[in-house]
Amino acid sequence: MQKFITTFSLCFILTQSFCQTQRKVSTYLQGQYNKTIYDRTIGNNPWGMGLGLQLFLTNNSKLKPTIDLTADAYLEDDKVFRMNSDGTEIVDIGGMVNVFAGASFYPTKTMYLSLVSGPSFVSGQTLLAMKPSFGFYFSEKQRWTGKVSYINVFNRDKKTKEDFGSISLSLGVKLF
Repeated sequence: MQKFITTFSLCFILTQSFCQTQRKVSTYLQGQYNKTIYDRTIGNNPWGMGLGLQLFLTNNSKLKPTIDLTADAYLEDDKVFRMNSDGTEIVDIGGMVNVFAGASFYPTKTMYLSLVSGPSFVSGQTLLAMKPSFGFYFSEKQRWTGKVSYINVFNRDKKTKEDFGSISLSLGVKLF
């Protein structure tokens, strides 16, 4: 009986150790702060904060596909009503949801550059946006990450075709 238990235990342990493979996706949960640098209603949305998920497809290349999902709320407002010359309201940002995809370049194990773009959902509108970023890991284990990004939403104001731009600072932890 002892031989059977020992043999079964050994087979189970060896099967588990040989079956483990590297995950295909690294996922990070990020908290972020956004500082508005230009917008037609900058007084109504000077800063925002939110959460995001960033996914990196794991491969042996220095260039990795990336998906970046974020949701931000712009909480501060100077309570000034802004309108166009024809009397129509200029809508505040309020909140923004981004669904971006692109690529990340890893020059070293602890640093990356990424460029992602895609739809940005702002005040009931679907707009095109892009987000270049500089990211880094606090250690070679890549458990914690920090990132500085520039976000540009094209033609945020329909009448004047003005863009919305912000600088984003984020801190993230690896989920898996």
